[in-house]
Amino acid sequence: MVKTAVLLIASYLMGGIPTGYLIGRFKGIDIRKYGSGNPGTANVYRILGAGPGILTFATDFLKGFAPTMAAMHYFYIEGSMDFSKGHWWIPVAAGGLAIAGHIWTVFLGFKGGKGVATAAGVFMALLPWPTVGAFIIFGLAVSVTHHISVGSMSASVVLPLLCFILNKRAGQEPFTIMAVVVCAIIFYTHIPNIRRILEGSELSYKHKKTGDEKKT
Repeated sequence: MVKTAVLLIASYLMGGIPTGYLIGRFKGIDIRKYGSGNPGTANVYRILGAGPGILTFATDFLKGFAPTMAAMHYFYIEGSMDFSKGHWWIPVAAGGLAIAGHIWTVFLGFKGGKGVATAAGVFMALLPWPTVGAFIIFGLAVSVTHHISVGSMSASVVLPLLCFILNKRAGQEPFTIMAVVVCAIIFYTHIPNIRRILEGSELSYKHKKTGDEKKT
């Protein structure tokens, strides 16, 4: 149980590493004061360019993947009924805390990103094939709408559906339920984006901000 507690604390702290903020600081700006004000991939991409944006996504992805994969490899036994060892709640909690750490990071006053990249990493560790399918839907939605937010929400809806269709292994139903919960969280964190989409003011991922154009 001590090892499990260490894993869960590490999952939250790892998830809370404010990648976009740190990259922005390295570039000499506070990314929270530019564009949408969100320290996530889309805003970093628009403000700082493709390289920093891709680095932000990759790091945020690993923040979810690494602790969840560690939980799956060392703390999970498929079909285990022992709540203190090998039970499904351990990888679910590790992944959930990584996502929570990203959205409500202790390092930035509990105001972080929207959880998409970190959630993608979590589910790549839990259920890789449904996650690959969700990535495909994300890419298609972004290519059609030019909005990363639309791609993120589309993928979050498709993921639990693909989990239900593709994940037939007994005992892993909690992972599918988790996908439904994460979908709801993703929509919650995207409420400002939904409002901008309805108003017609949501920025395309192709939209480039000038260096002195700050958050309004």
